Amino acid sequence: MKSLPLRAALAAIILGAAGNLAAKPLVVCTEASPEGFDIVQYTTAVTADASAETVFNRLVDFKPGTTDIQPALADSWDVSADGLTYTFHLREGVKFHTTDYFTPTRDFNADDVLWSLNRQFDAKHPWHDKTSVGYPYFESMAFGQLLKSVSKTDDHTVVITLTRPEAPFLRDLAMAFTSIYSAEYGDQLLKAGKTGDLNSKPIGTGPFVFQRYNKDAQVRFKANPDYFRGKPPSDTLVFAIATDNNVRLQKLRANECQIALYPKPDDVPAIKTDPKLKVAEIEALVTGYIAMNTEHKYLSDVRVRKAINIAFDRQNHVDQLFGKGNALVGVNPYPPTMIGYNTANKNPPRDLDKARALLKEAGVPEGTVITLFTRNGGGPTNPNPRLSAEMLQADLAKIGLKLDIRVMEWAEMLRRAKKGEADLVSAGWAGDNGDPDNFLTPMLSCDAAKTGENYARWCNPKFQELITRAREIIDNDERAKLYSEALAVYDEDQPWISMAHPKMFTAMRDNVEGYVINPLTNNNFATTKVK
Repeated sequence: MKSLPLRAALAAIILGAAGNLAAKPLVVCTEASPEGFDIVQYTTAVTADASAETVFNRLVDFKPGTTDIQPALADSWDVSADGLTYTFHLREGVKFHTTDYFTPTRDFNADDVLWSLNRQFDAKHPWHDKTSVGYPYFESMAFGQLLKSVSKTDDHTVVITLTRPEAPFLRDLAMAFTSIYSAEYGDQLLKAGKTGDLNSKPIGTGPFVFQRYNKDAQVRFKANPDYFRGKPPSDTLVFAIATDNNVRLQKLRANECQIALYPKPDDVPAIKTDPKLKVAEIEALVTGYIAMNTEHKYLSDVRVRKAINIAFDRQNHVDQLFGKGNALVGVNPYPPTMIGYNTANKNPPRDLDKARALLKEAGVPEGTVITLFTRNGGGPTNPNPRLSAEMLQADLAKIGLKLDIRVMEWAEMLRRAKKGEADLVSAGWAGDNGDPDNFLTPMLSCDAAKTGENYARWCNPKFQELITRAREIIDNDERAKLYSEALAVYDEDQPWISMAHPKMFTAMRDNVEGYVINPLTNNNFATTKVK
């Protein structure tokens, strides 16, 4: 090899160093471990970020930063005049991931769509019974009653027929539980007797290819070179799991991660003054709440639920947890920016004497113990779960109730909450599609009570009738009226303590480019890079 002149050699060294810098992973400090990677089994945002937003795609998805639908694996679609038949024309040439455990022999086609949707819909599908938890989102959204058939007319055309019109249907198809899997990979796992690998070794068409997961430590992905929207600019994506938001911020300041999700709102002003950091923020479609188990002793009595509600100092809670101006006090199950928000509903004034009288009237003994399940790490709907629980504990002590606080890891808390073990569950919800139905059906419907996703286990026939009718009507004004009526029923029964609708924040290094904060709170890093 010829020797290089000194100037050329220096240039080569500099270019090599620049190449090494460019190859540095994008590390995102995230707040909890994913429950798994077979996203149709789960409903949590952290699991969706680690699967639906990285590994998978859907027929349609949302334009970044909005709730507007755009083409994805379907590049176009037609809807029949009666709103019952949706014909999707599939994108051609889309590749499934190639890994050390799977090599596809064909491109994405209609068979993959049928496999993915019929797996949840058709009890005869060979994969239908291959989960221990069922399909919680599909079931709580009553998709089994909504879908009439899912079929294909050719390899690139899928027809979905509904039993009734469904106003938010296209938005529903952009949600994580409709992610499209490889039918070929599914067949391979079934034949090998390794169906559990679908949850630990995912294959999709998404922007990143799964590499490995070290539980409670990190999830690692590499960029998909064949991604149909173009290879992501970050060659490697790492989710570094840190349940404590103080730890996430420390790692961000030390440049151990370039993005830190969900900083505490009271840390945001200091982050903004740091020249090496910046903050993205948005009025997100989120709600923080405490579900009261309406099947449990005492809490089955609406007088007890009302007593708890009027003993709780909401304004102090919101100010202490989020800081002034960073969250709205909760009244209804979803934020006031969405249609059908019932402005007539008001939180009752705090009245400890009235609360004690209601408990006495309901026959609740002084010193009764009720349990509260809460998570061990902060997130957007509750940045400090321990403080939140202790504030509620102090409020309830003033009316003679003892709160037994049970702090546990996120996935464990969800598992036990779904089984109905707790009296109270501190939880939160981020809207998945910008429609009120996405708050009410998955969390408060009778179907969701059966699956356990409705932690209050509240099933009110009048409420159910109203939200079912609202789904079937296209006109937004009519839908809004029905939702407002449903929220009046909710307000009368009070299955929740509606706590807050907070702003959402993402902190990052100043050299991060291309990240788009989303009102639906999902985090997609397909366009994100470290400059």
